[in-house]
Amino acid sequence: MNPFDAFGVWLSQIIAWVLDVIVAIGPVWSTVAAGVGIFLETTLFVGLVIPGDTIVVAAATSVEDPIHYTVLLVVVIVCALAGQSVGFLLGRWIGPALRRSRLGRRIGPAWDRAAAYVERRGGIAVFVSRFLPVLHALMPVTVGMSPMRYRRFMLWATPAAVIWGIAYVTAGTFAGIAFRELLVDNLHYAGYVFAAAITLFFVIVWIVKRRLSKTEATEVSDPLAPAPGDGSMDPDVRDDESV
Repeated sequence: MNPFDAFGVWLSQIIAWVLDVIVAIGPVWSTVAAGVGIFLETTLFVGLVIPGDTIVVAAATSVEDPIHYTVLLVVVIVCALAGQSVGFLLGRWIGPALRRSRLGRRIGPAWDRAAAYVERRGGIAVFVSRFLPVLHALMPVTVGMSPMRYRRFMLWATPAAVIWGIAYVTAGTFAGIAFRELLVDNLHYAGYVFAAAITLFFVIVWIVKRRLSKTEATEVSDPLAPAPGDGSMDPDVRDDESV
């Protein structure tokens, strides 16, 4: 066996072992793990250290039927929105104190970026931030400290969570199913296909996040740039009604 084939067999065995572990956990507990992971990622600053997206993709690799896929997707979306809701409410109730705390001071300029983005783009900032590093963890608390109402916050957060959830759950499901089908046929390149599918997905995610980050940075740093719509501030930001 040539080195390419030998490495492919070894890689397939390692991936098969990992997926077997995930499957052994069971669909219920893997779904719970994904839900808890994404809830923590979108709550307060936990998203800065909890890799919720990785947990979701890993849980999705064990999906084998439409019911499991649908349940996992719904749980991920609901938990993401629940985490953002908690962050929003914490921002509304104790946001300034959090920002003055030791951890808040360590975050530093990221607070200003998030606040400036909300002030300039309003609801659009909520939607886009779901796909941006760092900001997705700070945005719920930041919006909670702004005049934006919870209803308007959720109006923008929900479609973003749905798109995000579909992308990550589908990617993990596709990679897992493709790998298992190839492995059944004893194809040595099953591991390569799985690794390529996961890598391609995260490369696309990285490119999208990079482009969005550049756009966000330009809009926040250029106060003379034209605002959306008629050139005025997003009405969501000016709304001073309570939650």
